[in-house]
Amino acid sequence: MGEIIVVGVDGSETALEAARTAARLAAGMGASLRVVTAYDGDTGGVVAIGSDRWMFSDAAQAEIMTADIARLLGTTTSEISCAAVPGKPQDVLIGEAERLNAKLIVVGNRRMQGLGRVLGSVANTVAHNAPCDVYIVKTT
Repeated sequence: MGEIIVVGVDGSETALEAARTAARLAAGMGASLRVVTAYDGDTGGVVAIGSDRWMFSDAAQAEIMTADIARLLGTTTSEISCAAVPGKPQDVLIGEAERLNAKLIVVGNRRMQGLGRVLGSVANTVAHNAPCDVYIVKTT
């Protein structure tokens, strides 16, 4: 298996910018790209309007979002996979990087300024605890 780059996404524009950067890095390195999102448990429910019923879950929505982003990035790099994993974003990214023996984790710099910097951010936590290199994309 070749090198693997893990990128975290959450559906925001800043995360999409980080994912685009990760895809370009993967293409340049000849690495596989793993698009990952974290979700909070598997809460869900049923929405009923008249006789119509729709089921929803955080896991299903997270999987759809990562698959959509993977499809979007698929034109940039050839080997791409995605996963939605329950847990806190920083724990999920670090866990996926450890599990896959990733070469690099790519995250955006969202919430690394102001109060978010004092309280901590995903990028800050990942940078201090990752088992591999971390690339923090300037998205703001």
